Amino acid sequence: QLQLVESGGGLAQPGASLRLSCEGYGFNVTNYAIGWFRQAPGKEREGVSCISGNDASTQYLESVKGRFTVSKDNVKNMVYLQMDNLNPEDTATYFCAARRRISPVQPSCLLTTYFANWGVGTQVTVSS
Repeated sequence: QLQLVESGGGLAQPGASLRLSCEGYGFNVTNYAIGWFRQAPGKEREGVSCISGNDASTQYLESVKGRFTVSKDNVKNMVYLQMDNLNPEDTATYFCAARRRISPVQPSCLLTTYFANWGVGTQVTVSS
């Protein structure tokens, strides 16, 4: 059974960094596109970043470009979201999601409807 488990969230000050991890169980991340999403209280879930199964391509939400970096460790079956220069607007629950797909990802991978398999999320709070 496919399962995703996020970790690495916590409390960070503005300008600080956090690295989120998404570990895959029951599937190989090399055969799946993996997305990172976030949802703040009272807001809709939005796509933050995604990476293709073969690592050929990535996509980012405009507001995180240059600050967030998605990467993958195929040996550990993990996907990471490095978040630098955090600001309070980044406060949200962060989720990873998976879809079996090897080909390069397009901007459509930032839509929640692109993915069918989701983790339970990890909370990120940015506050001074």
